[in-house]
Amino acid sequence: MSHKIDDHPKVNVVLCWHMHQPQYQDQFTHNVRLPWTYLHAIKDYADMAAVVEQVPQSRVVVNFTPVLLDQIDDYIQQFDRYFNQGEPFNDRLLATLAMATIGPTESLRLFIARQCIRANEKRLIERFPPFRDLVQLARQALHKPGYLNYLDEQFFFDLLVWYHLVWMGETVRMENETIQRLIRKARGFTSKDRRELLGVIDTLIRSVVPRYRHLAESGQMEISVTPDKHPILPLMLDFKSTLEAMPDALLPQRDGYPDGRERAIRHLRKGIDTFVQHFGFKPVGCWPSEGALSEATLELLAEIPFQWTASGGGVLGNSKHANKLENLCIHHGFRLRENSVTCFFRDDNLSDLIGFTYSGWNEHDAVNNLIHHIENIRSACNYRQDTVVPIILDGENCWEYYPHNGYHFLKQLYSRLVEHPKIQLTTFRDYLKYHNDSTRLPSLVAGSWVYGTFSTWIGDPAKNRAWDLLCKAKDDFDRVMASGRLAPEIAQRAEEQLAICEGSDAFHFF
Repeated sequence: MSHKIDDHPKVNVVLCWHMHQPQYQDQFTHNVRLPWTYLHAIKDYADMAAVVEQVPQSRVVVNFTPVLLDQIDDYIQQFDRYFNQGEPFNDRLLATLAMATIGPTESLRLFIARQCIRANEKRLIERFPPFRDLVQLARQALHKPGYLNYLDEQFFFDLLVWYHLVWMGETVRMENETIQRLIRKARGFTSKDRRELLGVIDTLIRSVVPRYRHLAESGQMEISVTPDKHPILPLMLDFKSTLEAMPDALLPQRDGYPDGRERAIRHLRKGIDTFVQHFGFKPVGCWPSEGALSEATLELLAEIPFQWTASGGGVLGNSKHANKLENLCIHHGFRLRENSVTCFFRDDNLSDLIGFTYSGWNEHDAVNNLIHHIENIRSACNYRQDTVVPIILDGENCWEYYPHNGYHFLKQLYSRLVEHPKIQLTTFRDYLKYHNDSTRLPSLVAGSWVYGTFSTWIGDPAKNRAWDLLCKAKDDFDRVMASGRLAPEIAQRAEEQLAICEGSDAFHFF
C-alpha cells in the first residue's frame, strides 16, 4: 500500500498576544484607581513568558502598549518607596494588604470585601476551598447591613492574602516556595506572611520587562508596539473615515480633531521612545490601538517607518468587498498600493476559538482542533509558500476562564505546533525576511478588529458628544499652553493628561 508523500511547503503560523491596560492612575493625586495592571503582571505576564521559556523552539509575537509599560514602572517605584522608605502604596489594594491593622472602618472593610470577590467563580474561587469559604462569607456580609463590622480583622487579612494567591500565575504557584507555603498555611496569615507576599509581587513585577527583553534577544519572541496612550489613529486623523464601513453613521459636530495628525505622530513617537527605553531596540511592527487602520494611518506608519502592522479580519473583508476581490485568499501579507508597510489580518475564527471557546475543552482536543483548522487552511491556500495564519488576541483576559490559567493549553499548543512537520511557527518580522512580495490592495476600508468598524468609539450621540468635549478640551489646552503661564512641570503633566484622554479606553464609558 503506497502513501502519498506531502512535500509541499510548511504553512506559517504567527501567534500574537496583545498586552494592554488603560491608565488607572490619577496624574495629579497619583492614586491608582484599579489594580488590574499589577494583578495581570503576577498572573498573565508571568505565565505567558514562562511557557515560551519552557518550549525553547517556540516563536511568538507579544505587543506591549507604552501606557502599560509606564504603569509597570510606577509599580516598581511604589515598591521601592514602600520597602526603602516605608511609604504607603498609591494602589489602594496593595496599601490595604500592607496595613498593620484594618480597624473598624466600614468603608475599608467594604472595599476589601467587594474587591476580593472579583475573580472567576469556577477557575479562581471554586478551585481553592479556603478562598471559596472566605468569599462566601464576604458575600453574605455584603448583603447584611452592618455585618462586616462583626467580622474580625483576621478575616479581612486572610481574604486579602488569598485574593493575591489565586491571582498568581500557575507557573508561580508551581515554582515559588513562598506562595506554596502560604497556600498550605491556608489561614491565619501574619504581617510577616503579608510582607513576604508583597516581596513576591515586587519580584514578579520587576521581572516583566527583563524577562520579555531576554526572550526578544534570544530570537524566540518579537515584541511590537502600540501608539503611546492607545488612541484610535484613524479617528484622530479624520472623523470621516468612520463612514467607510458605516456610511449611515452620525459624526461629531466638529469636523475633526484639532491638530489630529500632529497628535497621532506624538503618540507614535512617544510610544517608540518608551519602547526603546524598556527593551533597548526599535520595534519593526506596530499593532495599532484596537487594530484600527485607515489609508491615512498606513501612510503615517510608513513614515515612521514600520515594516508591518495588523488588524482584524473584518477590515480585510470590507476591503475585499469594496474592491470586488471576494475570492482573494486572506492568509498572506498585504500592502496598500505602493505603501511599504505589510498588513497582516487576523484569522478571526481561530483567534476567537482560543479567546472564547477552547477554555471549556480538554486541552488536547482543543489543540487538535486548532491544528486541524490550520491544516485545512494550508490545503485551501494551495500549499503556497507565503501562506501565513495570523492568530491575534488579547494576551491577558481569556486565561482566567481556562483551567490552571491556560498553562497546560499553552504548553501543549506551543509544543505541538513546533513539532508539527507541516507547520512553521514564526513571527511577523521573520516571515517578512523570506516573504516580502505582498499582495496589493487597491484600497483599504477603514476599520478596527472590533466588528471591522469604529462603532465602539464613534457614531452614536453619546460617543460623538465625547469627541466634541475632547475637541473643546484640546482647544482650551492649546490656548493655555500658548499663554505660557504654566510652569514646565505642570505643562508636561497637562500634556500627559490630554494624551490619556485621547486614548481609546475612555470611549468605552460613553
